[in-house]
Amino acid sequence: MNTNEQVNLRIATNKDLELVKYWDQQQHVIDSDPDDDWDWEYELNRFPDWRAQFIAEISGRAIGFIQIIDPKKEDSQYWGDVPDNQRAIDIWIGEQEDLGKGYGTQMMKLAIDYCFNNDNVNTILIDPLVSNTKAIRFYEKIGFHYVENRFFGKSECVVYKLDRKHWFSD
Repeated sequence: MNTNEQVNLRIATNKDLELVKYWDQQQHVIDSDPDDDWDWEYELNRFPDWRAQFIAEISGRAIGFIQIIDPKKEDSQYWGDVPDNQRAIDIWIGEQEDLGKGYGTQMMKLAIDYCFNNDNVNTILIDPLVSNTKAIRFYEKIGFHYVENRFFGKSECVVYKLDRKHWFSD
């Protein structure tokens, strides 16, 4: 693990289109999200108030993607009827060789801090596939707690949450 390199986040834009499309074709990314069509051409050109999309970088080199949404306001209603004051995070590392270096942990901590910088946000949700045991262990290590198994479309996922009080008590 190389934790000497600092991860930074920047807003994802349409200039990242070819990069995120390429990452979306990598097998480890497909394995974590096989059913979604992100419609990158459309999504990278809009900036709704309920969503933030970031590119994670190390020394100016793009290494990953983060999406943070307000699941109550998100237009597809993917999460269904949920309470106010929550956020949901999607995260991945783009290249296989960047896995296992501590970048994901740094990215997730930056995403969590971003969410909880809004004093009204009290819970963060994630939904890894049941089959993605590495991601599940990663989220548990970060501090997320199991909520339920749930199908989102055809994908069986495990819903986890992180409460503000738990994050700040550690």
